Amino acid sequence: MVLSIEGATKAFPGVKALDTVSLDLRPGEIHALMGENGAGKSTLIKIITGVHRPDSGRVLLNGKPIELHSPRDAIAHGISAVHQERNLIPRFSVAENIVLEHLPRKNGLVDYAAAHAEARKYLDRIGLPIDTHTQVRNLSVAQMQIVEIAKALRHEAQVLLLDEPTASISETEADALFALLRQLRDRGVAIVFVSHKLEEVFAICDRVTVLRDGKIAASSEPMSEMTRGKLVSLMIGREEKETDYKNRNLPENTPTKLLLQSLSTSLGHKDITLYVKKGEIVGLYGLVGAGRSELARALIVDAKITKGVVKIDGKPVQISSVEDALTRHRIGYLSEDRKSEGLILSHPIRSNIAVTIWRRLANALGFLHAGAETAAAKPLAARLEIRTPSLEQLVGNLSGGNQQKVQLAKWLAAEVDILIIDEPTVGIDIKTKAYIHELIVELADSGMTTIVISSDMPEMIALADHIVVMKDFAIAGQYKNDHIYKNMSSQIIAAIHNSETSPEEVLA
Repeated sequence: MVLSIEGATKAFPGVKALDTVSLDLRPGEIHALMGENGAGKSTLIKIITGVHRPDSGRVLLNGKPIELHSPRDAIAHGISAVHQERNLIPRFSVAENIVLEHLPRKNGLVDYAAAHAEARKYLDRIGLPIDTHTQVRNLSVAQMQIVEIAKALRHEAQVLLLDEPTASISETEADALFALLRQLRDRGVAIVFVSHKLEEVFAICDRVTVLRDGKIAASSEPMSEMTRGKLVSLMIGREEKETDYKNRNLPENTPTKLLLQSLSTSLGHKDITLYVKKGEIVGLYGLVGAGRSELARALIVDAKITKGVVKIDGKPVQISSVEDALTRHRIGYLSEDRKSEGLILSHPIRSNIAVTIWRRLANALGFLHAGAETAAAKPLAARLEIRTPSLEQLVGNLSGGNQQKVQLAKWLAAEVDILIIDEPTVGIDIKTKAYIHELIVELADSGMTTIVISSDMPEMIALADHIVVMKDFAIAGQYKNDHIYKNMSSQIIAAIHNSETSPEEVLA
């Protein structure tokens, strides 16, 4: 089945997302769709899957024009997708979400035993042991992503579109997904793969189309003829800037800012001991379900600490709420789920940046004026180079990269001393990713203590001074980072797969 897009144009208020874009998808190929945030990739995928109608242009299937008025129309034509924005029903179980489009029935009723067995089959193909009875709202972002992938696979589509499918999953889970995608390709499925991780694109894709500012910068070029430098240049219009963080060495007498001592939580963490120095970047790495985000959330009282001590600047503390974490202990948490937790999508940029200091900005009567928000937000928006015509722009209308910058800006406004950043560059283009990396290092150099949770191993090895590997809600290994990928990746992988690894591995 051959799918083609001819001359697709799509405009939204204030922006032309696509300008006469064409794309040919062939069976038995994995086709990379590349470009910066805001280049038009997600819009093109939404046209192919019936979420959006093009203002002009057409979609052809086997040479014949088709009309796609909804995602169900697309599924009926053998087209399925995993979108960046999750499309799951939070109060339904994992199994119900996966089989929802075609519920198995017995005697006229839903056959739940068959539904769970069917869902289990597709989850096992990806290699993740999620309980199919669990309500989706209780899953981590990474687990939700894998449920989305299983849901798309269950449609047995002939055209499969994946928009940042590995954004929140680790390298090991991504490898399992790639093996599955190769199997699908070999069975004749046409696959579109969108990722900002260039190493993935070169590893798995056969051809590449590049969008820049809503227009075609390269069309269906063989990956075998593409270099990293050429691809980056096509995406951003200039050569990639290399950044080296290897020379960040903290003095031996740098004080410990945050100490977790023999910590256990109601979520299942066991005997966690972690030292984080002032101005240090500590990275938490592990597979989906390792307990990294949950540990961070326990620090800001999203879960109960049942045992152990938290010390800040050498003094034991008891944090009573998220507000207490921010106002009294100056701890910020940048959520991996920026759309649901990190931002108020229906509010303007100025309000999202100023939200952490609303009390400080309110007047004597407790009223908050837009002018005060704007005055506080404007210099931060400029510093972080948030691309917008106005601070009145709704955050929901921004690209993923600019949304992430707004998330960072609100914690800079709060002037926190400790910042926990969960998946700092998930779904973000290569230029913005480099900028955020530089900003994290700049903040650490200025004395901010940072904990980075990332499923992107190259990112972890590039950024962190000290890497902590987690497994089964415990620490499986701790390593001083020498920033040599071959060395660090082998140690990290060994820690994940070797249950005998000592938690006190290389700390010197």
